[in-house]
Amino acid sequence: MSSSPLDQGIQQFNQQDFYACHDTLEAIWMEATEGERNFYQGILQIAVACYHLSNHNWRGTVTLLGEGTRRLRSYQPDYEGVNVSQLLADSLDLLSQVQQITPEAIPQWVQTTPYPKIYPVHADSP
Repeated sequence: MSSSPLDQGIQQFNQQDFYACHDTLEAIWMEATEGERNFYQGILQIAVACYHLSNHNWRGTVTLLGEGTRRLRSYQPDYEGVNVSQLLADSLDLLSQVQQITPEAIPQWVQTTPYPKIYPVHADSP
């Protein structure tokens, strides 16, 4: 059984393979219609923000979490089978936490901080 490129990107995101997720979602984003583009770009930007966080890049994390969540707001509560509201809540919570720490504190802090996950619409979210 093959999965769609979006399913593959979601799986990569949830496995914290954010670099591969970026590549997968960028290919979808480039082919998407105008109405879909912000959805894919929003998830892509959140993935890149998480990638920056894993590399202790405070500024990149804050900037891309902000941009990604802004793009996804109009797709709530769900879109393309994705629980957008949950992804937004988790990403905004992460953004708030990152904004409250200094860039120097990220290496230790990130070791205990959970990354957002993408949940299907009908899945039990935390």
